[in-house]
Amino acid sequence: MESTDRQPGRFRDLLETYRPFLIALAMVAVFAFTTFAIYKLTNEVSYDDVIDALADTRWSSIGLAIFFTALSFAALVGYDVNALTYIGRPLPFVPVAVTAFSAYAVGNTAGFGALSGGAIRFRAYSRLGLSPDDIGRVIAFVTLAFGIGLLAVTALASLVTAPRIGEVLGIDGGWVRAGAVAIIVVLTVLVILGRDGRVVSVGSLKLRLPDTRTSSQQFLVTALDVAASASVLYVLLPQTGIGWPSFVAIYATAIGLGVLSHVPAGLGVFETVIVAALGNTVNLDQVLGSLVLYRVIYHVLPLLIATLVVIGVELRQLAKHPVASTLRKLEFRLAPPLLATFAMIAGAMLVFSSVTPTPDTQLDFLSNYLPLPVFESAHFFSSILGLILFVAARGIGQRLDGAWWIGMICTALALVFAFMRAIALFQALFLVVLLTGLFLSAGQFKRRASLFGQVLTPSWMAAMLIIVAAAITVLLFAYREVDYSRELWWQFEFSEEAPRGLRAVLGLAIAAALIAIFSLLRPAVRRTPPSTADDLGRAIEVVMKQDNADANLVRMGDKRLMFSESGRAFIMYGIQGRSWIALFDPIGPQEEVADLVWRFVEQASAQGGRAVFYQISPGLLSHCADAGLRAFKLGELAIVDLHRFDLKGGRLSGLRQAVNKGLREGLDFAVMEKQEVMASIEELRQVSDAWLAEHNTREKTFSLGAFRDDYVSAQSVAVLRREGRIVAFATLSVTDTKDQGTVDLMRFSPEAPKGSMDFLFVKIMEYLRDAGYAHFNLGMAPLSGMSTREVALAWDRIGSVVFEHGERFYNFKGLKAFKSKFHPVWEPRYLAVAGGVSPAIVMMDATLLIGGGLRGVVGK
Repeated sequence: MESTDRQPGRFRDLLETYRPFLIALAMVAVFAFTTFAIYKLTNEVSYDDVIDALADTRWSSIGLAIFFTALSFAALVGYDVNALTYIGRPLPFVPVAVTAFSAYAVGNTAGFGALSGGAIRFRAYSRLGLSPDDIGRVIAFVTLAFGIGLLAVTALASLVTAPRIGEVLGIDGGWVRAGAVAIIVVLTVLVILGRDGRVVSVGSLKLRLPDTRTSSQQFLVTALDVAASASVLYVLLPQTGIGWPSFVAIYATAIGLGVLSHVPAGLGVFETVIVAALGNTVNLDQVLGSLVLYRVIYHVLPLLIATLVVIGVELRQLAKHPVASTLRKLEFRLAPPLLATFAMIAGAMLVFSSVTPTPDTQLDFLSNYLPLPVFESAHFFSSILGLILFVAARGIGQRLDGAWWIGMICTALALVFAFMRAIALFQALFLVVLLTGLFLSAGQFKRRASLFGQVLTPSWMAAMLIIVAAAITVLLFAYREVDYSRELWWQFEFSEEAPRGLRAVLGLAIAAALIAIFSLLRPAVRRTPPSTADDLGRAIEVVMKQDNADANLVRMGDKRLMFSESGRAFIMYGIQGRSWIALFDPIGPQEEVADLVWRFVEQASAQGGRAVFYQISPGLLSHCADAGLRAFKLGELAIVDLHRFDLKGGRLSGLRQAVNKGLREGLDFAVMEKQEVMASIEELRQVSDAWLAEHNTREKTFSLGAFRDDYVSAQSVAVLRREGRIVAFATLSVTDTKDQGTVDLMRFSPEAPKGSMDFLFVKIMEYLRDAGYAHFNLGMAPLSGMSTREVALAWDRIGSVVFEHGERFYNFKGLKAFKSKFHPVWEPRYLAVAGGVSPAIVMMDATLLIGGGLRGVVGK
């Protein structure tokens, strides 16, 4: 029976462990299915027919497509404007427009818009003054608004054109109309319920629905976006028997399925729906030609423009102009994500062009000037360069210096080959833009890359396999009329295009296989063991050279350590379940931080874990966003300015009275230096044991210190004596910079007079102030400062409710009130977790880690 009960849990653990691989396999499977469907649907279409259809497209149609693309992106900017208005944090239009345009240009192409576009929004909006909570609300708003709006537009369009949609889908039009009516009714009810911003209760959770004005504005924005983007493809198509309203419904369905597939840009999925829907009314060669143009105009062109804007701002350096100055705040933040996506597109472009025929006019011209081996080599190596550039895009997004060098070299070589292979002017222009962007952004790529230390994630391997599979499909489509024979591999002639494409795709497949095999079969990254004595000594040296006094928790020796390449910085972390929980910001010089964050996230992912950063400062959030982590507020840290700390005057009169009372009670304050502590260790232990017994609790670990002889005696200890006996003590944590001091273990015996805590803290602050320390860290007040606004995220709203009504479980308000006596400055602290992971699950793991496992938590 026990074995049977364990099976579901074991299955869930396996599912969680291999979930990234399963998702990657699902992406490849969906793409393979849709690609096979397109190949079969276009059985009677030839590559030459598609090229002719592209050539026959009128320039007026292309101009209209560009106009509708601009209109669609203008509507997309409206998503962000509405979101900022909804959360009550409007920003200047120009930087919002640049940020939104760049985010959608990347998100539409790279896929996973909430993450890829969200990272851009986080970096840009944080520099414009938005808090991580506000940025999270913006991302949530635009994501949900797009999904709901797309559903509404599809339902309305289907309601009007139900018979035609039913004919296309092969079902009765009445069912289409019934489904559309049901969707419209549900959405209408939500709008009615949300009028005037009504709050709806779902169990214990309260959710504020958008008011009627916000809902109306967002529907109009979505309708304009979908209508404009559908019109981009519609004007590129030849005359069809399908009216524009019916086409909008088909287009919206194709977009929705593409998003749900998680395939980058819905590649293959979107095309399959369109081809299947229009195959009976339009020549398929014309449909395919229009789809190619649509991808170039709606996906590639905005990305090109966004990158050119970044390059233009950098080149002009109009820092004195208010608009340009604001744009420059965004430019460096946007460059690596844009360049990474740009490199992906450039790599895919090189791969596909290497397996398609060269136009006859260009082939004739090149045959007069280039030797055949040079021409063949340019064709063959272009495909491999494209794949390398596609893979390097990941490192470019991560700001790796090695990826930057690979990108520069591959782009420069591909630029030369573009003229040697086909005189591809558009491709050359694309590569020039990428090369220029990489060159101007060189200062952003400061992370040292290890050639053998990086490993492709399952999603990136899946994307690489999709590119290879797409190249093979294009090759088979382009040379469908060529009869395959072994002799094709050895035919080297300018006129023999099919053999050249075969050799290119073979080189592509071999290169992809080598990359995948190296990534899969490289030595497994093992969990780093708990810190050794040598590691601990190195870490303590680092701690004493920086400002964060809390970093002295490393002296507990209960945490794993990950050092930077130079050894001047480290991350201390623990592992609970699948959560790799890093405590505080990386400790050490600021220039070492970014690389440590990336390494920690990558190592956790390589081990099937999820990276978590616990109690981090706002300064680390941009690095976490780059690594794909989402931030949630944990509470606020109280910092007292010791230079201004003085009991004189009325501001701290309550503390002055507490000190006078303590003196009357016979309390005597002293600080025992490290060499004195061991002499009184047993007396300190008695106080500690009495405190634990009084509070019916156990020792905690990880983010708190425990009473251990070596830990308590590692630094000075402040004590309160009464009649010569120690009745209270607190371990002091300081660093050599004297920027900050704090306490960790603080224990009182039952004999300590009431108010001893206030007395002890005041005396410690005065002692540190007189010793030249600048600040005192009072520690974090959990769940303090959580947003109570109706537009707040669910996490904030739940946290604020727990803060207000959770006194029976933890003294949230009492702790905040005690710290407030000292009039500190409150600094937010955050939890950053891998995208898609519930913060509640991570917090449970953190609780178990601090409490020493389930037994420790249950037993307090």
